Amino acid sequence: MGDHSHDKRPGCGLLNVVLGRNPFWSRRNTSISTFSTSNGISSSRRRRGGSDETAFLDSTSNSSEYPPRSSTGHSPMINQKISMASPPQSEAAVIPVNAAGGAGRRPSPKVYMDQGKRVPKEAVGISGELESMISDHQKVKGSSTLVRASSGNVMLHGNLGNLRQPGGKNTNKGGSNNILDHSQQRGYGYGSNKTSEAVAAPVSLCRAISTRMDPETLKIMGNEDYKNGRFAEALALYDAAISIDPNKASYRSNKSAALTALGRILDAVFECREAIRIDPHYQRAHNRIATLYIRLGEAEKAIYHYKHAGSEANPSDIAKAKILQTLLQRCTEARKVRDWNCLIKESSQAISGGADSAPQIFSLKAEALIKLQRHQEADETLLSGPNFEVDACTKFLGPIGNANLLTVQAQVDMAAGRFDRAVEAAQRAARLDPNSREASYVMEKARAVALARSKGNELFKAVRFSEASMAYGEGLEHDNYNSVLLCNRAACRMKLDQFNKAIEDCNMALKVRPSYRKARLRRADCNAKLGRWDASVQDYEVLITETPDDEEVARALSEARQKLEVQRGRS
Repeated sequence: MGDHSHDKRPGCGLLNVVLGRNPFWSRRNTSISTFSTSNGISSSRRRRGGSDETAFLDSTSNSSEYPPRSSTGHSPMINQKISMASPPQSEAAVIPVNAAGGAGRRPSPKVYMDQGKRVPKEAVGISGELESMISDHQKVKGSSTLVRASSGNVMLHGNLGNLRQPGGKNTNKGGSNNILDHSQQRGYGYGSNKTSEAVAAPVSLCRAISTRMDPETLKIMGNEDYKNGRFAEALALYDAAISIDPNKASYRSNKSAALTALGRILDAVFECREAIRIDPHYQRAHNRIATLYIRLGEAEKAIYHYKHAGSEANPSDIAKAKILQTLLQRCTEARKVRDWNCLIKESSQAISGGADSAPQIFSLKAEALIKLQRHQEADETLLSGPNFEVDACTKFLGPIGNANLLTVQAQVDMAAGRFDRAVEAAQRAARLDPNSREASYVMEKARAVALARSKGNELFKAVRFSEASMAYGEGLEHDNYNSVLLCNRAACRMKLDQFNKAIEDCNMALKVRPSYRKARLRRADCNAKLGRWDASVQDYEVLITETPDDEEVARALSEARQKLEVQRGRS
């Protein structure tokens, strides 16, 4: 590229480019400013604060910094808000550049974006023209990706102008005229391993980058994405609008709707609360948070907000909240009198009645199942419930409320043999509510059971089966129906030829966890050792149904059937 004057001209340089008045000029030579030199040292010097475009590209290229997708369901790219509050020092645009390095043609007045849909006239401005130019370019040239050409400019991969031409002024000493050679080798842009993720950059986010001025325009774009089911893109646009005008209740309310669609129920509640704080008379926000409270099992709060929702409230929703309130009262009474069967019934009705994301109701049902020694059902209940982060749950329910949930979680983990997780959950519960006797008791119990299991395993590995059996027995004194300790003790008793006692332990383990495969296998083996081929065949048949490809079980089943036929023939 030729050198251009750095004196700032009157008016918007970006607008002049779009209108065809001036060539696209940059503040520095982009051919080498961001990429490595021949000695491998980067010569990039970012301005303080960077630019919005640079932050956006970094958030997508450095995907390894983000954890895998959570229960919330949106792309990690959306976790980082797009800052729109203060424009960067350099004007940057996402535009196609022709082979000579000049700007593309000006789009026609009739602007279409987003796969042929007409954009509202409020959204058609500079950003609309840019969007049309990108769309036209992609139709002619095919799909394109974005690559960072300098700290202040973003260009289209596939049309990098004279940077890609043999005759261009490329000062790279390595002999390569392709700027992507260096961007992929040194980790700039998206890199060779992130190409598929780079292609998936949402068009809406490109619009958000090119539209920096009007938060209402961002909201309109977000609404369009929300209507079309692009909830993550809509969330990013609402966040951009909020960063410009954080005191607009409608932006918060719309963000709450997008969060709800992404399964982030608690975050949606927090946004609705903020919307109501900004505008206490905002009826739509009251109605939205009331609906969320029903899902979260907060019937009284739902009724309160429905009263303030005015015409936005639906009478059927109000009736649902009142029914839920009655069911929750029954749950409280059943737990108080320790009527566990009644508690299971009422909590199940509450969940099916709309409280499908209420952690405290799922916890009540799981606690009742644990008390009735139905450990497998308790585990399945918690797994089918919401999976909120501990900090978010504490913020929503309070320390004491979340401590109760963690106490039940610890008991379920312990019953399922997840001893380390049980200890961790119990310790968190005790920290949140130091005055809770139940939390302290469960913590001590979890520690004792975990220690007994660990001690027993070490003795078993040392071929000290009698001592290992006693160690597991010590753990069972703290948790009489722990299926893992029972099954482990059964293994010790098998080694000691105590097959009847081993079968008793397996029976008890299968009673609380009917699908406990290891206990069923050991019981089948013990019955085979005792010549009880009928019982052995029954267990092997259940096992082979669950795992048809298990050759060992198939062989054992075949042998047991042959022995059973011989036994029946003799009788």
